[in-house]
Amino acid sequence: MAWDLEEFDRSLGGRAPATVRAYRSDLAAFVDFAERAGVESPAGVDRILLRRYLAFLTTRRYARASIARKAASLRCYFAWLQRRGILAVDPARRLSAPTGGSRLPRVLDQREVTRILDGPPRGGGDDGPGADLARAVAERDDAVLELLYGSGLRVAEVCGLDRADLDLRGRTVTVTGKGDRQRRLPMHDRCTAAVAVWLDHGRDAMGSLTRTATPAPAAAVFLNRHGVRLGPRDVRRILDRRSPVPTHPHALRHTFATHLLDGGADLRVVQELLGHASLQTTQVYTHVSKERLLSVYGKSHPRA
Repeated sequence: MAWDLEEFDRSLGGRAPATVRAYRSDLAAFVDFAERAGVESPAGVDRILLRRYLAFLTTRRYARASIARKAASLRCYFAWLQRRGILAVDPARRLSAPTGGSRLPRVLDQREVTRILDGPPRGGGDDGPGADLARAVAERDDAVLELLYGSGLRVAEVCGLDRADLDLRGRTVTVTGKGDRQRRLPMHDRCTAAVAVWLDHGRDAMGSLTRTATPAPAAAVFLNRHGVRLGPRDVRRILDRRSPVPTHPHALRHTFATHLLDGGADLRVVQELLGHASLQTTQVYTHVSKERLLSVYGKSHPRA
């Protein structure tokens, strides 16, 4: 019996591309472990082998979140084999792993957010192609960062945006999130203006100033310096250039949610804006706001 990983990949068509890549990598690593242990097919896998694998990952100092994801990959794979009738018993059923914990990026304060969004001066003092490209890059960076913080988009959602997803007149953006779930999000005035400047000026300028054998994708909203669709690593570089402190692009989404909750937004509204399928996922942000609640309580309550 073959492991049949390619067929399993095709069964994941409704999941996010990043999830499919992660599951593929996780299962390939497990197959390598199993075959080195003398197990040549899923039929030879039992619960003991799965537990040994998770223990092996722990000894290799994988993060708890990574081990939890790998366990989820195994549960998904073996449940799929059982549904197809390839296995009579699912050895990964109820396979437990250390929880991923609730480690979240640090919430940025308002001064840090302002420095990131306002960024360095636009363009340079000199004229010429170099200054034009620098100006186009700055306009793109403005638009990307405004969407990450202003609308709470995931990095993959920003990178996957097409022109048809934007309604600048209505100040909304439609994104396709995890599980191919679509949601329409508001854009505030400054975010809308930054996106409009990029589309009206920066995008065409960058396309004409970058030399590439492949034409720029016409539908893509954001391009990198090579004239292709912006990728997650490009977004990380944008934040590295702009942030006064080391941080991660997801920190802007995290800060977006926390600032909304601190401002009195309803948790279910924040859930809809973030595109979470479960309210429990959104609730991980609330513990950050407890510090602010305690601070307000301490300043406001007469007996505090």
